[in-house]
Order: sequence, then C-alpha cells, then structure tokens
Amino acid sequence: MARVGIREVAAHAGVAVGTVSHYLNHPDKVSSEKADRIRASIETLGFVPSNAGRQLRLGISTVIGYIAPDVSNPYFAEIAESVERRASDFGVSVFLANSHRSREREDAYLRVFEQHQVRGLIVSSHLPIEDRLAAVRSRGTPSVLVGQAARSHEQASVSLDDVDGGRQAMEHLLSVGCRRIAFVGGPLGIPQVADRLAGASDAVREEPAATLEVINAPDRTIRGGRDVAAALLSRPVDLRPDGIFAVNDLLALGILQTLVAGGVRIPEELALVGYDDNEFAEASIIPLSTIRGRHEGFGVAVVDLLFDVMEDKTVASRHRVFKPELVARASTLGFGAR
Repeated sequence: MARVGIREVAAHAGVAVGTVSHYLNHPDKVSSEKADRIRASIETLGFVPSNAGRQLRLGISTVIGYIAPDVSNPYFAEIAESVERRASDFGVSVFLANSHRSREREDAYLRVFEQHQVRGLIVSSHLPIEDRLAAVRSRGTPSVLVGQAARSHEQASVSLDDVDGGRQAMEHLLSVGCRRIAFVGGPLGIPQVADRLAGASDAVREEPAATLEVINAPDRTIRGGRDVAAALLSRPVDLRPDGIFAVNDLLALGILQTLVAGGVRIPEELALVGYDDNEFAEASIIPLSTIRGRHEGFGVAVVDLLFDVMEDKTVASRHRVFKPELVARASTLGFGAR
C-alpha cells in the first residue's frame, strides 16, 4: 500500500496543500472549520506526518541518540532505561544503538545519527573516542560521554570514580580476612578496567601480608567468568585465591556458578566481589557483594547535562563524577567460617 502524502490529505479535505502544511506546522494560522476537515481527513486516510521533514524546516530535532557497548549487559540496559525516562520529560525520544564493543560499529552509528541530524548524542564506550566526538561536535552535534571521564574540558562526561570503587572492593575483601586475592578483568587498556585495578592495587599495598594476582579476562561476560573459574579449579587448592574481585557482575556470576558447581564453598573458602550491582547480583543463588553505581541518578544526570550542553548553558563543570558504594552480601560475609 502506497504511503498517504500531504497532497492526498489536501484533496480529501478540499483545501490547498499549503493549508495542510500550516495545520501541521503553524496550526494557529488555520481556521477551526478547515482544521476540523483536515483532522478528519488525516484520521480517515491514515496519514502519518513526517517529523524528519518538519525538523529540517524548523532546525530542531526531537531525537537524541544513545550508543551503548552491550545492551545485553543489565548495567547498560538500566542506564538506557533511566535515560529514556528522563528524556521523555523533555519531550524527546531516544534511539538506542548497540555497538557490540566494535570500533567499526561505533563509527557507523556516529555517522548514521549525525546524518539524521539528532539533537545530541550519549555515548558509552570502552575505547578512546573523544577525538571522534570532537569531530562530530565541530559539525554541530553535541554529546555526553558516559562511563569514562573525558580528558578534554570541551567534552561533557558523566562517570563513576572507578579508582575509588576498586579500592572499596579490595578493602572489603581484606577486611573479611582474604590475603591471596585475584583481580579478574580486562583488557587493561580500557580506562574503567585500569582504574578499578589501580584502586584495588592501592588497597593491597597497604596490607603487607596480602598478594594480588591479575587474571586477564577480556570476555567480561558470564561465559568469560566460567572460563576463569574452570582454570582456577584446575589448580591445586593451596594455589587458588581466597578472594576475587571481578571487574563486573557478569564475570563474577560466571565465576560463582562454576566454583560452586566445582565444590568450592562461597564465602567460607573464597569471598567474591563484583562491580555494577546489576539486577542479577542480589537474585543470585548466593547473593553477590558488589560495587554499586547509582543507575537512576546516573541516567538523569546524563540527560540533564546533555540538555545543558545542547542549549549552550553555562555549567559549573562539564564533568560529573559519581561516587560508587559497596553493597556487602552473602558472597563475602562469612568468609573463613567453618
């Protein structure tokens, strides 16, 4: 079926094409009698106005784009949900794109959103991307970088203090009595991973009896966690860690599942901490201790900052940093109990 256009609406309503255009864009210029006829014709014919065309004429878009690295990760899904709710308060829709942690897909979505003249961009990336966002900004599309602190003053960003989060996770493991601790995560070239390791390393250095083993796990998923745990189970018991800090909850949950299936008692023999406090952390068969980022407030801050930048408002800082907090649960409480 052919799409109904503005000319068909005008013919059906018995008015000029320009009158229908005024009805859609400047309704105050159309008499109530003609407006009623046009409205009835739109409903009868099933006409759908083109927002794209109207936005081009008015120079104002009602869409922002959000590029996330992995929407299957509950952490990013929760941020997307809060971003969408907050954007609706401004009468703006959010188009969500999943980059699958691919540089090529990120660049492709940046081009698509720019070509469609979205009003602004929200970008979560595990890769250096400020140079690309600067290029897009120079052509008129502002953005907020989410999850990593921007280096440039011009690039707005909302992030967590991941160094502090890593320190909190490690201090908790040390406080319950762990001394042979493993940090599981990767690649270390990702700023968030490197910052969490830096904080964890700082805490371990303050405890002379503690050691820190770094286990590279570039696949930060439940499957990746299972692979790490399988390798740990192949070691002699005395060469296994007694505490693990996983760089995100998905890794931690995969580790937990495989270690428990392999006969390891958690938390009695091994304490485990994740990061993010996603929706599965508390619901796990052994509730997971983790570091929480403030998801709801995080998403609101992202949208509010983007609107400040889009409207060229003066703000105290274009870099907003949230403090994470430890949530202690059964995967660490009770370590060493027999």
